[in-house]
Amino acid sequence: MTEKLPLDGSEGRTWMEEGQSQTQLTAVDGPDGAATDDGDRPAWDSKIQYVLAQVGFSVGLGNVWRFPYLCHQNGGGAFMLLYVFLLVVVGVPLFFMELAAGQSIRQGSIGVWKHISPKLGGIGYSSCMVCFYVALYYNVIIAWSLFYMGNSFQYPLPWEKCPTNVTSNDTVKECAGSSPTSYFWFRKALNITNSIEESGEFNPIMTGCLLAAWAIVSLAMIKGIKSSAKVMYFSSIFPYVVLFIFLIRGLLLDGALEGITYMFYPKLEIWGNVQVWRQAATQVFFALGLGYGSVIAYSSYNPVHNNCHRDALMVSCINFMTSVLASLVVFVVLGFRAKNIALRCVAENLSVLNSLASSGSNQHWWPWFNMTDVSSVTLAEYREWYHLYSSMVGPKITDCSLEQEMNKGVEGTGLAFIAFTEVMAFFPASPFWSTLFFLMLLNLGLSTMFGTMQGILTPLMDNFSLLGRHRTLLTVSSCALGFIIGLLFTQRSGNYFVTMFDDYSATLPLVIVVIFETISVAWVYGTDRFLDDIEVMLRWRPPVVYKYLWKYVCLLAMVSLLAASLLRMVFKGPTYTAWNQSTASEMTLEYPGWALAMIIMLIVFASLPVPVGYIYSLVKNRWVRSTPSQVEVGQEMRRELYTKCSSTEQPDSHFHPVHFGEDEVHPRPAFLSVGNEHYRLLSQEEDEEEEEQDTGV
Repeated sequence: MTEKLPLDGSEGRTWMEEGQSQTQLTAVDGPDGAATDDGDRPAWDSKIQYVLAQVGFSVGLGNVWRFPYLCHQNGGGAFMLLYVFLLVVVGVPLFFMELAAGQSIRQGSIGVWKHISPKLGGIGYSSCMVCFYVALYYNVIIAWSLFYMGNSFQYPLPWEKCPTNVTSNDTVKECAGSSPTSYFWFRKALNITNSIEESGEFNPIMTGCLLAAWAIVSLAMIKGIKSSAKVMYFSSIFPYVVLFIFLIRGLLLDGALEGITYMFYPKLEIWGNVQVWRQAATQVFFALGLGYGSVIAYSSYNPVHNNCHRDALMVSCINFMTSVLASLVVFVVLGFRAKNIALRCVAENLSVLNSLASSGSNQHWWPWFNMTDVSSVTLAEYREWYHLYSSMVGPKITDCSLEQEMNKGVEGTGLAFIAFTEVMAFFPASPFWSTLFFLMLLNLGLSTMFGTMQGILTPLMDNFSLLGRHRTLLTVSSCALGFIIGLLFTQRSGNYFVTMFDDYSATLPLVIVVIFETISVAWVYGTDRFLDDIEVMLRWRPPVVYKYLWKYVCLLAMVSLLAASLLRMVFKGPTYTAWNQSTASEMTLEYPGWALAMIIMLIVFASLPVPVGYIYSLVKNRWVRSTPSQVEVGQEMRRELYTKCSSTEQPDSHFHPVHFGEDEVHPRPAFLSVGNEHYRLLSQEEDEEEEEQDTGV
């Protein structure tokens, strides 16, 4: 049965008011059977190029320093099982939904959501805002990686030992009270202030590194996906090479086995903790890059009949396996670090015991092992002795626990720039390993940064033809603006603003964006229609389980995540970790009033386009209803003319719609994008028949 579309003006007006998704937009095949695409739209050179781009965007720094920390803090293997469960029931369906929407409509996030429902067109603008926030602070992390990579070409590494005070010839007090790596990070790299309220002057070296980072991004993206995709071959693959090298090297270290055991040991009781579920859902959400618009932008350059369902499963699996690989690397390194700290603790305690023994003390709790040969004493022997006689020894003798050191979880920048740098100082040829590590971080950051910028540039170029005609100028201008605003992060208190943006500017707005995306597809457009359109695109129908996942499970999960995040923010209060120079330690501080106002403004500005777009659409539709268009006036004149030609019947009673094609079968209007040139012209005979039917002759 062929679908017939009426030319009646009233029906057409209804479709335009309700949204462009109601119009006939089904992609049709060209003469050769291939899907016809927009002629002027760029496309991926190969499937592997596209997969590398999606993997490069979704696999980022969070896989290396966020997932291992969450796994470390929340029950090891139990957290992984929870993560996999949420990935399957929430992450993959939402990821598939974005891939399908971008590939079928072939536009960026603004065009996609405006196309599906004009009333929710503001979703795309919110995605662009959040992408811009993320790009601002993410490139600062790339700048830090550039700084550390530049300092890695020294032997010994500058963070191996504490510097000495030139006046007193003693070790610098701040370094002695913390560690060489902490001192180098907070004092040499950041030259950080004691709180966010002390802004301080600009850090000139870090400002130069930020300029270099933005220059790299600009040059890599100046020609769109044609240039960035070529860089992806290196930036997406190289981190895996480095991770495998570090894993092999790490497995040879003393303490690696203890680290892996600690990682995978399941603590199932954590499943009863609501906050663990919140953290797992948040990690799934950010790991796949949902809501940024970058997934949509990348998939919009695909052929119409590309199997995006397989892509969703493949990229999600690669992402998870990368997180597991990165966690293995992190835990073998942390196990080695903890073992070294514990053995150093044993050596210090044995030194105290030796000094007590030399003073002539004769105690029955003296160790049964050889205190003079420290290397022969195992950690297990010392701990067994300590547990037997801990109540008799003095306060100077302490326990040396590897588990306690492993429990001191390190996340984010602390893991990369403090813990890992400390471990690499123990490696032979430490400059080589340090350079390799920070080159890996640089590539992980850049591949994610390319996707983030694509989530900004593609929607703007698709939605505004003027910007689309000046791609190079738009790219360079966006990067220049990002650098100017990014100077906020290169002042001495800049690290605190990076933390603020990372914790609050993206989390809540992105969750809100994905909630409205799901509502737009599942409840406004309709899951059945969406699956029908995917069937036309893929030439097979996805499982019906996606219908219920999109309509209920994903939506409920995202609303619960938003509620949990808001409640935590309200009851716990926004805080940040500051470095105190006098005590040489970190402490938790509350944000001042102006910083809280800034956090609220960031969240509001990113979320505001959604309600504004809805209100604008309502006002516009009301104005359109009250103002007759030229098309309606012309149609009314034609009705009057047709009425004069027939004195017995009204034209509408004999109105027959135009067929789109003789062999097309569309049970309902579809949503896949196509140009006007794909509509089949009527032959002269058909045209005359239609005219006779319309006029009643």
